[in-house]
Amino acid sequence: MQGKVALEEHFALDETVQDSAGFSPESDWPELKARLLDIQDRRLREMDAHGIEMMLLSLNAPAVQALRQHDSAIGLSQRANDFLAEQVRRRPDRFQGLAALPMQDPDAAARELNRCVEELGFKGALVNGFTQVADHDHAVYYDVPAFRPFWAEVERLGVPFYLHPRNPLAKDAAIYETHRWLMGPTWAFGQETAVHALRLMGSGLFDAHPKLQIIIGHMGEGLPYSMWRVDNHNKWMAVQNRYPAKRKIAEYFRENFYITASGNFRTQTLIDAMLEIGADRILFSADWPFENIDHASTWFDTTAIAENDRYKIGRANAWSLFKLG
Repeated sequence: MQGKVALEEHFALDETVQDSAGFSPESDWPELKARLLDIQDRRLREMDAHGIEMMLLSLNAPAVQALRQHDSAIGLSQRANDFLAEQVRRRPDRFQGLAALPMQDPDAAARELNRCVEELGFKGALVNGFTQVADHDHAVYYDVPAFRPFWAEVERLGVPFYLHPRNPLAKDAAIYETHRWLMGPTWAFGQETAVHALRLMGSGLFDAHPKLQIIIGHMGEGLPYSMWRVDNHNKWMAVQNRYPAKRKIAEYFRENFYITASGNFRTQTLIDAMLEIGADRILFSADWPFENIDHASTWFDTTAIAENDRYKIGRANAWSLFKLG
């Protein structure tokens, strides 16, 4: 399929590239590093070869979210966003930007998102999971009340927010001890992001801000296949839905979330997701440079779905959601 849009596609600055070193064997790091630091050369050739018209680019992980000091997080966000804006200006027909945000300071994050959308022309934001701040030794999630003004600004601007994975903090990862192979994209990324998404849904956030649109990757981080059980366990018991939100979790999932196919190139999984959330809320992505563009595109271009659904997932949904026209 020609004209595809991909939106979980990452780059790195010299000062953030080392954050990704742990996601590959040492022997593969030179290749991954080169992929991360390239935007205008090999990336474009890969796009041309595999029918990708547009990439929405975002900073690698965890980068900003791992900085404890507000000033450091704000400074890195601004440098990354200014760099990305310059790259987009060179080829706006092929690249658009998703903002990095200093979630350590919700007010600063709202201001930076506003700057990126109103001044730099970015199409949304991508944040690498929970954040860390100097006066806490735990992960800070975005369902807490301090972030409500930030979410109000996201809704006002009318742009999507991509909730991207990161590994749990070491103190929260005891379940993975002696099984470190489960960290990262194998399992921990998905579980961490799925819980964060459920916290947002259960918190009442979407009752207060019903127009918010959140994106999660990797075919929904396992959530499409858990929705029925989340809402229907122990239905004979007297008390149900013990959370602040007013509606069933699946209703928020179907109305306030999109999922991408990034790094999960399997037809059975795609069809399951289509049955649960609908083809109108699924978006093509590759997860370059951690996954191969040819693997993503070859699978998607030939997977056994209706051509109308292929067009929506591959292009039309993203074109509409991000207002690319």
